[in-house]
Amino acid sequence: MSRVVRYTYREYRDLPESETKRYELLEGELVMVPSPGKAHQEAVGNVFACLRAFVKERDLGAVYVAPFDVILSEHTVVQPGVIYVVKSRTHIIKSEGVQGSPDLVVEVISPTTRERDLVTKRLIYGRHGVKEYWLVHPDQRIVEVFRLSGTELAPIATYAAAETLESPLLPGLALPVREIF
Repeated sequence: MSRVVRYTYREYRDLPESETKRYELLEGELVMVPSPGKAHQEAVGNVFACLRAFVKERDLGAVYVAPFDVILSEHTVVQPGVIYVVKSRTHIIKSEGVQGSPDLVVEVISPTTRERDLVTKRLIYGRHGVKEYWLVHPDQRIVEVFRLSGTELAPIATYAAAETLESPLLPGLALPVREIF
């Protein structure tokens, strides 16, 4: 019977750096993250550019783009597409990554990450207190928004390309969804 290896943050951090491979640590399981495709990169870049400009102009906090470690626990380290941390909590941002839950996590769905992003990560983010989770679907040109309710991220809305996304975490934000794609 084979033993299941459960990695820690230290073991994850000590992995040899690779220019071709990225990993996440999901509850002790080391998961290789495939290189993102064109649609994924465009969506991540567009969300990051819009959020960063909005947050910076209003001095609301900090926005980061992957790869940047988000250390949720000793056994869970993720690299979401985009994260936002409100100004009052920017002390959790360290040189090696974010030590704790960002307020907003944005993931872009791809065929190889669909199940992980929709189920596994959503559960993990909810348990760790992420307040809002956006799932961007480039193929459908929609954004699903989930908000924290207890320890779960509950579905709030699905925005189509012709709609405008708003968030209580970012007062005044009116992001035309079409600009993401």
